[in-house]
Amino acid sequence: MSKPTKILSSVAALATGLAMSASISLANPEVGGAPMFESKNIVENAVNSKDHTTLVAAVKAAGLVETLASPGPFTVFAPVNMGFEKLPAGTVDTLLKPENKDQLTKVLTAHVVAGKMSASDLVRKAKANGGRYNMQAVSGDALTAVIKGKALYLFDESGGASKITIADVNQSNGVIHVVDHVLVPR
Repeated sequence: MSKPTKILSSVAALATGLAMSASISLANPEVGGAPMFESKNIVENAVNSKDHTTLVAAVKAAGLVETLASPGPFTVFAPVNMGFEKLPAGTVDTLLKPENKDQLTKVLTAHVVAGKMSASDLVRKAKANGGRYNMQAVSGDALTAVIKGKALYLFDESGGASKITIADVNQSNGVIHVVDHVLVPR
């Protein structure tokens, strides 16, 4: 093999390696220290995130596992454990009691929108409407996506805000956007 051919071969190998690493970097982000797989559904991925143990326990207590494992598609704004910890003391324990299942279901479904909306979809729709995009959660409550600087926030009907901290975690039945606060329905 001539020297120019060896150089071209080396360049081709390097380009192939870069292309492969680029495709790997475009894969779903890790969430809560766990890889998220597009081939798995929302529940199958969420149970592996150490940042979503409270959410997973709440989904189980509300009896929503089967729903969130169904074909969907769904857009889920998934609050991290610290988001639940920001609620008033005792709120989570109260919601997890069997007698409060309806209220827990309402809170959880206030974080779910029918259909699959990427962060770029939300930003595009918000920009087309003066920086705000109104949508309806599965609970029937209103959510508003708002662009603030380079960040995207969700506002609930009570005026509470939750920032999307990890966007576009694609699932076989929709997409998860990790948020830092719990949205509270009226």
